Amino acid sequence: MDQAEERELVARAKNGEDSAFTKLFQSNYMFLYKYVMKLTLQPDLTEDLIQETMLKAYVHLQSFQVNSKFSTWLISIASRLFIDQERKKKREKKRYEKAKEDVIRKAQWKVTANGEEWTEILELFAGIDPDVRTPILLRHYYGFTYPEIAKMLGLKEGTVKTRVHHGLKRIRKEWS
Repeated sequence: MDQAEERELVARAKNGEDSAFTKLFQSNYMFLYKYVMKLTLQPDLTEDLIQETMLKAYVHLQSFQVNSKFSTWLISIASRLFIDQERKKKREKKRYEKAKEDVIRKAQWKVTANGEEWTEILELFAGIDPDVRTPILLRHYYGFTYPEIAKMLGLKEGTVKTRVHHGLKRIRKEWS
């Protein structure tokens, strides 16, 4: 699509013609998809960001300055959305790590308050993600079978075995 045709579609879209916006979307979709996919490296996240980009473009179409290409505007919207997404993940990760540290500290305090010893093994075990720690605990502390654990957690038996194997491997590695 040449620049004159694009400008005309933008003008029509700004006047409320949804079919013009649809044509702009369709003509820029693959370009935008390839760009966002290179940013995220995740097809699902890419689709989500593209949908959000197009929604923002539709809602804020009146603010689009026709002196640049529509695709450039879409790229700037998608880039900001991606950066915001990454910042949000970073904040959530920090919150999760802090909550995890608090839980471990409280567990440590309870164990020592009950006259027991907080061992190095418990420290290593506490450092493993809950989705790995849970199957290990169910298998080796409570004696459940892999099929029972799979049913309890709603996982495939192979997934349970893998998590137990890799979790124990990690504990052994860090312990030695």
